[in-house]
Amino acid sequence: MGNGREEAPQVKAVQAGMRRLLYAAAALVLLAGLDLFILTDHTDWYFAWTIKPGLTAAFLGAGYLGAFFLEFLAAREREWARARIAVPAVLGFTVLTLVVTIIHRDRFHFHSPHPVARFWTWAWLAIYVLVPIIMVVLLVVQAKAQGTDPPRRRTIGGWGVVTLAVEGGVLLAVGAILLVSPSRAASWWPWALTPLTGRAIGAWLVGLGIAAAHGVLGRDIDRFRPAAAASAVLGALELIAVLRYRSDVNWHGPGAWVYLGFAAGILAIGAFGWASARGGAALHDPSPRIR
Repeated sequence: MGNGREEAPQVKAVQAGMRRLLYAAAALVLLAGLDLFILTDHTDWYFAWTIKPGLTAAFLGAGYLGAFFLEFLAAREREWARARIAVPAVLGFTVLTLVVTIIHRDRFHFHSPHPVARFWTWAWLAIYVLVPIIMVVLLVVQAKAQGTDPPRRRTIGGWGVVTLAVEGGVLLAVGAILLVSPSRAASWWPWALTPLTGRAIGAWLVGLGIAAAHGVLGRDIDRFRPAAAASAVLGALELIAVLRYRSDVNWHGPGAWVYLGFAAGILAIGAFGWASARGGAALHDPSPRIR
């Protein structure tokens, strides 16, 4: 006879392959982010393609540095439910960036006289070809792993869900417009864009929108934690980038002020989400039951 106590269901854990991929991806985006955010005005020598104006390179660098926190923190989680938010966003972004690279392949430094630029270009292509393939394979492995998601411990409130839904909707819509019609979008974007830079920014916005949508679906503060950290870092760095390259911005139209407000909003949402997740860290034991 049993002891009358029901055994707790097994919690699905992050599989080793997925954890390694997230750590590897975190290292790669950290390198790209530091390169673009520090060597912003030297992309002709030190990056896969020349990015002008400097604010665009700084924007992309901020995106990569934000993604580092998303992927690194997700890789540190043991429960798949708390790491999962990084994967759809990364997969969507890498696939879209590969498509953008193929469309604008003539703009990349495959034949640059600068060896560092050539190395970056071939490394860029290899990463954006291999990472989506590996991630899809590992997603299949992850889906077959035993276990289930644990119950939501701290549900995001109604206002939080609405805020994330609005943020995600705006990011997905603007990102899609930039991807499909970058020349048209350039007419209202607050600084100069080319078709390549417009689509590159669009890929980032769609990836961020996917993460926000995942937060809406998950409706759990702890599961949103990696994305919250990434959002806070991204918002702060985007504001720093605008301050650093304020001469690149068209301050005479509403686009600049809308952009500043949205960047500040992303920072505020991320900081609040991170503080909420950290504040409840001691309320439960985050270690899943792994057999």
